[in-house]
Amino acid sequence: MSANRQPATQGSLLDLRCYHVTGTTLKKVVQVAAAAAAGGAGVIQVRSKPIGVRDLTALAIDVAAAVGETNPATRVLIDDRVDVAAALMGEHHIHGVHIGQDDLDPRLARRILGEDAIIGLTTGTLKLVREANEYADVIDYIGAGPFRPTPTKSSGRTPLGLEGYPPLVATSAVPVVAIGDVQATDAESLAETGVAGVAIVRAFIDSEDPAALATTIVDAFDRANPNASTGSHE
Repeated sequence: MSANRQPATQGSLLDLRCYHVTGTTLKKVVQVAAAAAAGGAGVIQVRSKPIGVRDLTALAIDVAAAVGETNPATRVLIDDRVDVAAALMGEHHIHGVHIGQDDLDPRLARRILGEDAIIGLTTGTLKLVREANEYADVIDYIGAGPFRPTPTKSSGRTPLGLEGYPPLVATSAVPVVAIGDVQATDAESLAETGVAGVAIVRAFIDSEDPAALATTIVDAFDRANPNASTGSHE
């Protein structure tokens, strides 16, 4: 890993404002992801546990094709599986991986995926954020949650609420994305805490108009941070 590497958010900007994590309803995953991208979601994370690696690979290819056609600026990440991301990057519209605390070490992930990949890391406590800072030269952002209790994923961590994010943002060396049963109506308040974006699962799946939902979230961040500039990771 080059010592001169800059995280995505310091070079070409990574738009984290609206970040959609796919759900387990497989028949809707591709449709919802493409619609979210059309509405302005900057990142789509392909996470549909507990499917196997072959099904995840096939799903990721389908999501990447649909998202790339709908909005080429939207970045597609793979949940957990660095091997799947490595196999698909370059040939498909896939740009990196989001890894959890029990997944591959971020430095090894960077070594495998290369300097241009986007790498996110799960956190949710001050201790975990401080530990994540040790990887600030190889990760691009951290996810922090849960914002509130969520039925889609149990972390065992205490929900942060609005008051929990400012200390994490102040401590983190990289941008913070809030996750954990976040709704579109929470976006502006969360943006005011200093987070770079919100990661949403169920609200997109349940929405009758995922594109409009994504636009609403992006607009909420723009209202809270009118001078912020965003772009895409090249």
